[in-house]
Parts: sequence; structure tokens; C-alpha cells
Amino acid sequence: MRSDEIAAGLAEVDARIAAACHAVGRDRGEVTLIAVTKTRPAEDVRILCELGVRDIGENRDQEAAPKAHELAGLPLTWHFVGQLQTNKVRSVVGYADVIHSVDRLRLVEAISKEAVRQGRRIGCLVQVALDDDPARGGARPGDVLALADEVALAEGVWLGGVMAVAPLGEEPAKAFARLRDLALRLQEQHPRATMISAGMSDDLAEAVAYGATHVRIGTALLGRRKPFVR
Repeated sequence: MRSDEIAAGLAEVDARIAAACHAVGRDRGEVTLIAVTKTRPAEDVRILCELGVRDIGENRDQEAAPKAHELAGLPLTWHFVGQLQTNKVRSVVGYADVIHSVDRLRLVEAISKEAVRQGRRIGCLVQVALDDDPARGGARPGDVLALADEVALAEGVWLGGVMAVAPLGEEPAKAFARLRDLALRLQEQHPRATMISAGMSDDLAEAVAYGATHVRIGTALLGRRKPFVR
């Protein structure tokens, strides 16, 4: 049964997070699991919710919007973790509670304007580019603190902290160490912005070791992805 598969995956991921926390003397409660459910049907999200998972991550609006609408009655926090174009902001603000991929001022302004229009308050994480690949998104490290200041000043949003994806071809630990240093500098200016969204199925232990508060797990939790069919 699918519910048994997901329960087994959840138990395994939870054990990995607990072990990663234990290894560096952190409390398991410091790390939130975001279940990344892209390409997965709404029923998988429903099962996760029944198993106690409350944080759901999606990265494509055209898939996430109908799923979030269908499951609107469930006690879930929706995280938008993919690249966000300004023309999708209106839709995403309609269901996302936290947007992890804020990487430019124009996007901050669009999210703020739409959040005010819809009467919502949206959490924003500044995505940090830990490599030089523009296709993966993210603000350059030197621009992050100024962008965070703009988020903090904007209406309808709150500054959560930072997010990053480990670069291809580099040891994740080194990359996450740079992210942690930047996160701590940001927290000097904005003490409440304590979220560090980092770590996926293959590198969650390294992310936890370097202070991740939120890990974004898809494959290890739900198995290898199949093409999304709706």
C-alpha cells in the first residue's frame, strides 16, 4: 500500500535527521522536514499529513496551485521552493505560506504588492547562489544582506532567513559552511530571521551539521519520481 511505503520512507528520513542532529549535538526539534511533493499526486500529500507531516514543498506553480487548492482544508504549511517568475507571483501568493527562492528586488516588490492585495503575510527566504550557475537562481552572496533589508522593509511579507542548493561538484559541507556564515551575518541585522533552508535527500547530514533549520526532502521520502500525471 502507498501509505505503508510513505510511512517507511518517513521513518527512514526521520532517523537520518535524528542521527545527523545527534552527531553534532543538536536537538531533533531544531530541524523541520519539508516534504517535497513535486510530481506527486495530492493523495501522497494527504497520506503525509495523516502521518504528521505539516510542511509541504512544491517547485512548479502549475502543479502546486491545483494541489494546494484541493487540499486547502488540511493543516499544512506550503513552501514554494522553485524558481519564481514575476508572472506567477499572483498565483503563488494565493497558497504559499513561505517562498524560499527570493533572489532579486523586483521579485520582493511583486510578492509584497500581491500579498497586500490578497491580505496575506508571506514568509520570504533569500536564496543564496553558492555557485556561478545563473540557471539555478539565487542572489550573489555579496548582495544577500541588502536584499534581506529590502524584504524586512516590505509590506505583506516577513523575512525568514536564507535558502540554498548545494553546488554541483563541490563538497556540500564546504558550501553549507559558507551559507551558515552568511546566515549568521544576516541574523546580526535581523535577529528573528533564523531559518536556514538547506539540504536535500543526498546531503541532509551535512546541512544539519552546518545549522539547517529546514531540510527539503523528496526522493528519500517518496521514492524516485515518476512523470506527473493529473
